Amino acid sequence: MTGAPAAGTGTGAGRVGRLAAVDAVRGLAVLGMFAVHVGPGPRPEGAGFLIVAADGRAPALFTLLAGFSLALAQRGRSPDQQPADWARRYRPLVIRCAILAGLGLVLASLWPGILVILAFFAVYFLAAEPFTRLSAPVLTAVAGGSVAAGPLLSFLLGPVFGYEDSGRGAVPELGALAGWEGLGRTLCELLLTGAYPLATYFPYVLVGLALGRLCDLREGRVARRMAAWGAAAAASGYGAAWAATHVLGGRQRLLDVIAARHPEALGAADPVREVLRGQFGAVPSTSWDWLLVADPYSQTPLETVGNAGVGCALIGLFALAARERAGARLLRPLTALGAMALSAYVLHALVLAGPAHGAASWGALAGFAGVAPAAAWAWQRHWADSPLHRGPLEHLLRLATRGRRAA
Repeated sequence: MTGAPAAGTGTGAGRVGRLAAVDAVRGLAVLGMFAVHVGPGPRPEGAGFLIVAADGRAPALFTLLAGFSLALAQRGRSPDQQPADWARRYRPLVIRCAILAGLGLVLASLWPGILVILAFFAVYFLAAEPFTRLSAPVLTAVAGGSVAAGPLLSFLLGPVFGYEDSGRGAVPELGALAGWEGLGRTLCELLLTGAYPLATYFPYVLVGLALGRLCDLREGRVARRMAAWGAAAAASGYGAAWAATHVLGGRQRLLDVIAARHPEALGAADPVREVLRGQFGAVPSTSWDWLLVADPYSQTPLETVGNAGVGCALIGLFALAARERAGARLLRPLTALGAMALSAYVLHALVLAGPAHGAASWGALAGFAGVAPAAAWAWQRHWADSPLHRGPLEHLLRLATRGRRAA
């Protein structure tokens, strides 16, 4: 749950309307993560719609914002401004990814009851580096193609590795690195079969990177267009999936497939979602109709379009709000939390591995959602004139990758 290094350290109106808005959206994603991890189960009724809205979209939003933040961090840099030698150019990236991967492996080994995403983020950042050199038109075309190509690869390659109808959705753990077999399984999880594999989640990074290149949030009209086009993309993605499953008979065909290939899911209230919750970021390979759904964690082309549209709309809306003094004040708790997303993520995983293990109630959600923004805001107030103001782990990560320049 960490973005690219901040693009600049100024505190003027440009930063308020751009980076602060992105931090606020990331803060909202943190709250969505809390809703999924410690809230009650998603029920489409009453307050349960809040959990439904967060289910599956929080990790997608984090990943989209990672790409968007990479674009902001590189805005204004030309290729000739990049260090010429390999060590100066790639050493910070490798160190950053190694730290994220280490944190992810350790947290996953603690059994906090959640699917830890940090090791996957390390792979996303490594994979994104070559794409940061593409021109905006080429990057946009590649991002659009990846939305379809990634899920299709997941669908087609699953059976090749022995995961046609089950066995996907895991996260790498530290103990798996003890032998060659575990290393191979870990690599497969990171790239194809895990809970947030590169095949189906990296398209969000590319879409975010393209959006960050094309959209300058300092301009109000650009933010308005992002909000409008994002809402249209979300409606088209989710709407097309609804039509395919409920109007064109896709759901009934999937129920027939589930009866034959996934009988363990038949007793669930919604067998389709039960299968998807067992697969998480991988697309089941038992029917082409799986590629037409947009349920949480399905990671199909239509869900990716819908989730990316939600992210684009939120960035545009929050950028518009941050342009006004009153809006910026309202967003301040979310902005503080989003600026410290990595620290918040690691701390909440440690709490879930210990005193709050197994928490799943509205009370637990209220506690996490109330304490985290307040604590982040208080931290930033206390360390306002210090490099620590963006969070303890964020500061340590910058020190490790930039040395004394981060101070």
